[in-house]
Amino acid sequence: MTLGFKKGLFYRNAKLHCINLLLTYSDGCAARCAYCGLSCRRSGKYQDKSFIRVTWPTYQTSEIIQRIGGHQGRVKRICISQVTNKRSISDTLTICRQLRSGFDIPVSVLISPTIVTREDLKEIKAAGADKIGVAIDLATPNLFDRYRGSGVKGPHCWETYLDRLEQAIEIFGVRHAGSHFVTGMGETEKQMVNIIQLVQDMGGWTHLFSFYPEPGSGMCDYPMPALDHYRRIQLARFIMDEKLGRAENFAFNEKSEIVDFGITRQLLEHVIDSGEPFRTSGCEGYDGEVACNRPFANSRPGPEMRNYPFKPNRDDIKMIREQLKIKEFC
Repeated sequence: MTLGFKKGLFYRNAKLHCINLLLTYSDGCAARCAYCGLSCRRSGKYQDKSFIRVTWPTYQTSEIIQRIGGHQGRVKRICISQVTNKRSISDTLTICRQLRSGFDIPVSVLISPTIVTREDLKEIKAAGADKIGVAIDLATPNLFDRYRGSGVKGPHCWETYLDRLEQAIEIFGVRHAGSHFVTGMGETEKQMVNIIQLVQDMGGWTHLFSFYPEPGSGMCDYPMPALDHYRRIQLARFIMDEKLGRAENFAFNEKSEIVDFGITRQLLEHVIDSGEPFRTSGCEGYDGEVACNRPFANSRPGPEMRNYPFKPNRDDIKMIREQLKIKEFC
């Protein structure tokens, strides 16, 4: 829709500012992640599978680049997403070079650490990418192994992901590499807060998704996380990301739910009223604003949308306060 391949409007006139390019192959992805619509365990043809709730139609790379060139006033970033397919390493380099030689729009790469080496990271930087994403997704080693590793006979390893993230931060620089996490796959709020703090202490950023049960995936019957759980994690991530507070200063109840964010009431009120914690977190454009805002990518449009692709208004903030389920802020 952003590039004019299809007609349509986003809910509440949201605008997408990042073109997300998912590398696609007839033999698909070798990973077997239980929650992913692209898993090789999922039945059906690979080209018909969905990923993070939405379909990913394929177009010629040359046509995509031409269309982006015609929408440079609107597109603030491009993200190339790899799948676990060895061909994606060389293809990432080729496409990145083509994009960077065509126009000056920053390029991020969401890598598959299982197949990417330290030398590959250096080549990706040399090709013109300025940011690296590592989708760790799960909050603990045990959950990672259960849903991405040995639990599903998959190829991914927690240690490999953290090692590659550390290398990416070293090569691309502090705050130029980071990790995605998915809330609602069995972790406690305390566990998610701790891994977010760990990544930020490494020098990385973090971006947050809410689990969505992909039809036909191994977790298709698993429920989405409660909205109050997700809202508290969003708020905690923002506080840590903006260095307003740290995980060790948070307080939790017997269920490991956040009951105190470790900052003053006045500051917390200001943070909530800004609406910023509840917007989609993603890589920025040259203007410093989030470009990768992925409108409604992991929840349907409506009053219970998980990530706002625009600044929440006064009515949104009022509803968010109720959704947080923190009595003193409702």
